[in-house]
Amino acid sequence: MGGMPSLPSAPTGPPETAGPGAPGVDEHPPGRLLGGWAAPATVLLVALLVAVPAASLSGAATPVLIGDAGPFVRWGMPLVGVVHDLAAALTVGLLVLGAFLVREGRTTDRRGTAARAASTSALVWLVATLVVLYLTFAELSGIPPGSPGYLNQVMTNAWDLEPMRLVVTEAALVAVLVIATAWARTRAALAWAAVLSLLALTPAAFSGHSTSATGHETAVTGLGLHLVGLSLWVGGLMAIGLLLPVLGRALPDTVARFSTLATWAYAMVALSGVLFATVTVGGLQGLDTPYGVLVQLKVGLVVLLGIAGWLQRTTVVARGVDSPARFARLAAGELVVMGLAIGLGVVLSRTPPPDAAPRPRDVAVDLTGFPLPPPWGWGRLLTEWRIDWFFTLGALVAVGVYLWAMVRLRRRGDRWPAWRLLLWVLGWALFVLVTSGAPGVYGRVMFSVHMVEHMALMMGVPLLLVPAQAITLMLRALPARQDRTLGPRELLLAVVHSRWARLVVNPAVAGGVFFGGLVVFYWSGLLEWALTTHVGHLFMVIHFTLAGYAFVWSLIGQDPGPPRWPAPFRMIVLIGTLAAHAFFGLALMQGSWLLAPEFFKTLAVPWVPDLLVDQQLGGTIAWGIGELPTVVLMLLVALDWMRRDAREARRSDRQADRDHDAALVAYNARLRAMGERGRSVEP
Repeated sequence: MGGMPSLPSAPTGPPETAGPGAPGVDEHPPGRLLGGWAAPATVLLVALLVAVPAASLSGAATPVLIGDAGPFVRWGMPLVGVVHDLAAALTVGLLVLGAFLVREGRTTDRRGTAARAASTSALVWLVATLVVLYLTFAELSGIPPGSPGYLNQVMTNAWDLEPMRLVVTEAALVAVLVIATAWARTRAALAWAAVLSLLALTPAAFSGHSTSATGHETAVTGLGLHLVGLSLWVGGLMAIGLLLPVLGRALPDTVARFSTLATWAYAMVALSGVLFATVTVGGLQGLDTPYGVLVQLKVGLVVLLGIAGWLQRTTVVARGVDSPARFARLAAGELVVMGLAIGLGVVLSRTPPPDAAPRPRDVAVDLTGFPLPPPWGWGRLLTEWRIDWFFTLGALVAVGVYLWAMVRLRRRGDRWPAWRLLLWVLGWALFVLVTSGAPGVYGRVMFSVHMVEHMALMMGVPLLLVPAQAITLMLRALPARQDRTLGPRELLLAVVHSRWARLVVNPAVAGGVFFGGLVVFYWSGLLEWALTTHVGHLFMVIHFTLAGYAFVWSLIGQDPGPPRWPAPFRMIVLIGTLAAHAFFGLALMQGSWLLAPEFFKTLAVPWVPDLLVDQQLGGTIAWGIGELPTVVLMLLVALDWMRRDAREARRSDRQADRDHDAALVAYNARLRAMGERGRSVEP
């Protein structure tokens, strides 16, 4: 079977719904689980075998002229990197499998088995991360490990050097994950652990090649999507191989669900690889370099894996995994090719990319990562673009999924208003314009344009997206699972009815976050952090968009979710937030202090002669642009108020018709009784 564990024969006993102890349901010899580790072991062995010659031929293990830390570091980093990446992928795959894909059995603890295996792989992930941290300092400093005082220097500089700080952050997240997987056994606990495992992958995205070049945001986006897609894809298949001895009759459903997930993951891997290669290869001439050769080999393996996945989907998944042996053979072949791709990928991350053409460096590149754009003019509002692939791809996926759900409803014979689709498309189009167009480009260097970006994200985009009722559409379009697993629909229901949702979309809390976020962001160091770092920029855009969406939804949202406040109270919250927002704009308009002064003074944009005047203009924009959406919100809340009153009146009339005004008759009788008692006590 090419390293895959032996499969149990097809069960012939009663279905899984039979009582505990029923023969032939989920029972497998306890020792069969140990054979499941052959799946990840096979991938690890293949990856290590290909990493050694690849590192030798590509120059990844070649001694550097100055500051070489020795062969132990040069060869140790790629080999430990293979262990690190596979342990991370297996952890992610096991947690996703246990939380979302596999159903529990009466006599087999599948989720518990996945959690215990994930705890082991997470521990390996943590140890590998600490070893990477230990060797990274040697690579940066040129000091061989084992030198006197080396460990003390590692601990002293662990947070001061950015590459080591990223590894420390990853190690901290993985340490929490090890603890979480040791206790997680329920669906919800495994789901949270899966989210944490994906979050732990993000620090590695900021440590790849070109993260300090002018294309660093594209490189980070590409590498981040690549890591997530590869972990879901490779890790999920390894997890299925590991759990084969306990899957039993759950194998067909598990494989079918994983096939859908693997399709999305494959698209992420392919697209992110193109994005990353466009930054690192530097053109067709870069394909002749060792780095370019590795890229071509990896592309060939990805294409081969796509073909294998298509064969798996058409010959096995389409038949409901009627032959577990055939699935195992195809999966074994895929795992071998995945091992080759992982080994090449780790060596690729250690191979110096081709030298790109030198670009003139300036203060803007040093501070923001991008050169200064052309002088600002309102005519550039629709002509100046710099694609932010992270947000652009997110917007395209959101529109595509909405279209899929709408088509699914119409094919079923259900109707969905086309104007809601129009609002949804316009909302995401505005989002792309703000993040990738002139507001995003000039918002990095001008406070006034930054405020245009801010107001559009907080008030313009949510005002278009919330009435589109995407949550309602998805709940109607997504199929419900009948085996007590967390599918997309069940997960969405769990989120919108959770205690967190009840807290976040509470109008008072949402309004507090809406206004409080402004004060904290602009009167602290967060503004400069968002203007100078990629992480800060991502945080700013995501926070502003989600805070605005939660606030607008709490006022006019019609989707299923927490109980909504009565319209009068929502109107009071809206008026209070309006007053607070106006105060924020006036404070900026009349302020005599400069926000993020060191950043703007160092940048010294030529066409912004007076920074304080530009900041005051930003306050005017915040006050002026922010009030128009607020007025629209007030009208929508008032309209909802009138509609609810009309519905309540119609309900009361129908009730009166059914019981012949029983409530009114009882009320009049009570008044008469009170009147008679009053007359009886008169002198």
